[in-house]
Amino acid sequence: MQNNLTLSKQLFIAAAIAFFMLLTRGSHVLTQVSLPDASLALFLLGGLFLGADNKSSAGWFAGFFVLATVIDFGAAAFDPAQGFCLTNGYWGLIPAYGAMWLGGLLLGDISSRLQQDVFAANIKAILAYVLVSLGTTFIAFVISTQTYYLFSGRFPAKGLIESMQHGWEYLPSWMGFSAMYFAFVWLCVALWRSIKPLQTSKA
Repeated sequence: MQNNLTLSKQLFIAAAIAFFMLLTRGSHVLTQVSLPDASLALFLLGGLFLGADNKSSAGWFAGFFVLATVIDFGAAAFDPAQGFCLTNGYWGLIPAYGAMWLGGLLLGDISSRLQQDVFAANIKAILAYVLVSLGTTFIAFVISTQTYYLFSGRFPAKGLIESMQHGWEYLPSWMGFSAMYFAFVWLCVALWRSIKPLQTSKA
């Protein structure tokens, strides 16, 4: 599925990812409505749609992470309260988002093996989409939470075993909002595919 994307389609997808990152991340640059952060879903979708070419995959990932960082540090410059999480632990987002990107690459590989994309309306494709998206979201949660507790300097440095006991109260919202976005994307693709044949038949 990924390899069939033309450059113009890749640029459109990249622009859409950047737009929704600006729309939902941190200070909500484009809206006053406090939308849940969609960054996890966006990085997974980036890996899925833009990660087929190994040469450009790392560049896309780096570009989106730089955008996320600019948003976060820019917001903190205008409102210091927004910078509470901007500690040494912040950089744990690199491997956390990297896990999401790799999840997208895995979904692309699964698409090739199934010989159909993961948005197909059948059990195998849906199961792969759900398991990989939620599995990588959980991995990203563990990485992000633990690097923050270990390296932010805001908590006593008692090691990994101690830090693993904290942060789990955020897991339901972390997983829930991500699942919401993953479901939204799947439904949008399904809706588009149901409308497209009708448009073709009318033409």
